Amino acid sequence: MTTEATLPSTAVSPTAHQLWTRTRGVALAFTFLLAAAVALAVLRSDARHGALDPRSADPHGSRAVAELLADRGVSTRVVTTLAEAHAATGPDTTLLVASPDLLTERQQQELHAATSGSGGRTVLIAPGSPSVSTLAPGVTADPATSRGSTLTPDCALPSARRAGTAETGGIRYSTRHLDADKCYPSQRLATLLRIPDTSASGDTIVLGAPDILYNTRLDQQGNASLALQLLGSRPHLTWYLPSLSDTSATEPGNEKTFFDLLPSGWLWGTLQLFVAAALAALWRARRLGPLVPERLPVAIRASETVEGRARLYRKARARARAATALRSTTRTRLAPLVGVPVAQAHTPEALLPALSARLQADGQPLHSLLFDPPPSDDTALIALADQLDALEREVRRP
Repeated sequence: MTTEATLPSTAVSPTAHQLWTRTRGVALAFTFLLAAAVALAVLRSDARHGALDPRSADPHGSRAVAELLADRGVSTRVVTTLAEAHAATGPDTTLLVASPDLLTERQQQELHAATSGSGGRTVLIAPGSPSVSTLAPGVTADPATSRGSTLTPDCALPSARRAGTAETGGIRYSTRHLDADKCYPSQRLATLLRIPDTSASGDTIVLGAPDILYNTRLDQQGNASLALQLLGSRPHLTWYLPSLSDTSATEPGNEKTFFDLLPSGWLWGTLQLFVAAALAALWRARRLGPLVPERLPVAIRASETVEGRARLYRKARARARAATALRSTTRTRLAPLVGVPVAQAHTPEALLPALSARLQADGQPLHSLLFDPPPSDDTALIALADQLDALEREVRRP
């Protein structure tokens, strides 16, 4: 036996139309931002690359020198992994390493092993202390850079003498190789070194600055001449741009998780935040003795409270909730008047017989009035409220 009539879902739950009305502004704004981001990505994806990239026409790209080399029959190929650079080494190839310092120590060792004795030319662009001693053993990078960027050759290297003054000023180098060509010196330290390979016909070029390869600097001084001679000595040029996506950068068996990459300070800081949150929760949840009632600064009449709640129900079209509240309150007040315990006030089998005996009336109208489903419109709800009020007055009549 059911103790109470089954009621349909309350009208307080928002409908799909109400949800759309409330969230359409945020949804439209998000859609607009997403469309703008996609459009911006499409507009910016038109062959834009990074610095020292032979595909880039930006001021710090190197597309101009690649085009000039192509006019002279030198093909340029861009690679981004160590495996590709290793496979491209050979006596007819010049390997240019754009950012040697981005390579790990193991990558530097493997690259040097591949280029040493290959018979080709290796050009290192501005290698610093982290890489130059491995990629060009016997060469040391000076901590102090050159004071000026435009320097004179002051060496016997034919390529440098033909190019003349060029913008090679940057990192300065010293070397133990007695047969090395030391060009474009700044304070007696070279900014361009050519180190011949004693075991083959190849060599290694160490360049202290990338300026001669930039699109915006290629037409200055003898930059173009020097760049073409350094990179055009072989029919093929492999342009190695180290990439963070290269799997060879990861040491075997030393893969790190996301938490391994976080500094220890972040982990301790997160732990402290959790401890602070726990202490704050304990502080706010603590009660020192019983609650003390406090007089409200303003007295609100009961009729105003009822009217305000009724307006909220009407605005939300919560007829089911309002009818349930009216019937439940009426049953609770009627039960003691007819001798029924309050705990059984919402049980038709206990309340309806007592009411029928008190009013000497049929129980069926009382059942429909107190336990039937909620009304379907506002007019029926008002009529229900009037009928419940009349029923309670009749029961209370002596």
